[in-house]
Amino acid sequence: MPHRQIEDDAPEPAHEIRVAPVPEEGKQPRRKRKRSWLIIGVIAVLVVGVVLLLKQRSAAQAKAALAAAATAQNRAVPVSVVPVIARDVPVYLDGLGNVNALNTVTVKTRIDGQLLRFNFQEGQLVRAGQDIALIDPGPSEAQLAQAEATRFKDAATLENARRDLARYSDLYKNGVFSQQQYNTQQSQVGVSEGTVKADDAQIQQAKLNVGYCHIKAPITGRIGIRAVDPGNMVHASDSAGLVVITQMQPIAALFTLPEDQLASITGHSLGAGFPVEAWSRDSTQKLATGKLLTIDNQIDPNTGTFRCKAIFDNADGALFPNQFVNARLQVDVRRRALTVPTAAIQHGQGTYVYVVNADKSVQMRQVQVALSEGTTSVLTSGVEAGEQVVTEGADKLRPKSKVEIGGQGERGGKGTQGGGGGRQRGGGKGGRDKSQGSAAAAQGGS
Repeated sequence: MPHRQIEDDAPEPAHEIRVAPVPEEGKQPRRKRKRSWLIIGVIAVLVVGVVLLLKQRSAAQAKAALAAAATAQNRAVPVSVVPVIARDVPVYLDGLGNVNALNTVTVKTRIDGQLLRFNFQEGQLVRAGQDIALIDPGPSEAQLAQAEATRFKDAATLENARRDLARYSDLYKNGVFSQQQYNTQQSQVGVSEGTVKADDAQIQQAKLNVGYCHIKAPITGRIGIRAVDPGNMVHASDSAGLVVITQMQPIAALFTLPEDQLASITGHSLGAGFPVEAWSRDSTQKLATGKLLTIDNQIDPNTGTFRCKAIFDNADGALFPNQFVNARLQVDVRRRALTVPTAAIQHGQGTYVYVVNADKSVQMRQVQVALSEGTTSVLTSGVEAGEQVVTEGADKLRPKSKVEIGGQGERGGKGTQGGGGGRQRGGGKGGRDKSQGSAAAAQGGS
């Protein structure tokens, strides 16, 4: 027992310490390089795989797109078409102008006096010779009575002088009166006759003054707003007058055109009698139809324009003095012109239209547009009468595309005044260039 205890109490032996072996020089870097190349190789394989996958996908997408495009190309495009129509088309020149009354009169009094009354309502249509105002006639009537009394007295004096001359004539023949006394009596008769004639003139003037108290309308026209009220004293020297009367029927319009368009008018006997249309300021409503009266005898060097004057019956009173209008002068008619709606004209590779063939495919045709007005264009080449042109859906078409005609557009495209295409107005400041025959309207066929 004691011996075992001693053994148990004996100290434990020390643990063995092992030292790691020193690696061989050059082995560790070589392993790292191998690992790096392995990673690079994996990455390269992945990149190549991704690239191939993307190329395959792109090719599939391109193939699908080509197939879709082919399908879309083969699919008919819904369009609207109209036929090309050959008809007579009037050619217009457009100018900006204003309406002018043929006659405008400021009514004034010819004598001084008190204005008693007006015999009209403002804005009323009055006739020439109609009483429109009354000036107090009392003073003029008194002057007339005084002139008549003076003449009565002078007429009695003349009668007495003539009787004396008759008596002196017999006495002169008998030698009782001398030649001088007889001639004096003759002169006295002449003086009395002159006095009576002067009295007649005074009476005539007094009667005129009485007539001037009754103011009459000098022309037929619309009466304006009065410048003075009844009860006021009016004078012949008043500049404002009493009221203004403006002739409304007929009425004129002055408008300007560019000098480049002068030849198209002067080539037809100065254009006298050419039809002229007056349109509203926004070119949406035709107000009246008249004819060209004359053109001015000179061109304005500042604007390069010349003035034209047209006359209108204005039976309905649609035109009003100083009203701005768009004047349209018809100078020619294009016979059997080819017309299509302006919507059919496409722009890009020149000017072209899509023509529908018999097999319902489309053909792109280059065309020449002579002039356009509103929704109508006149073509000089590229199409034939009766051919169908596309007006709606042309943006989806390509040459030889199939179409499905879904409806007929505007047949012949009746021209409207409000449209723009190629339409130009005269009277531009600075003499802006205008194309010859700048505007035309197709007014519903020949």
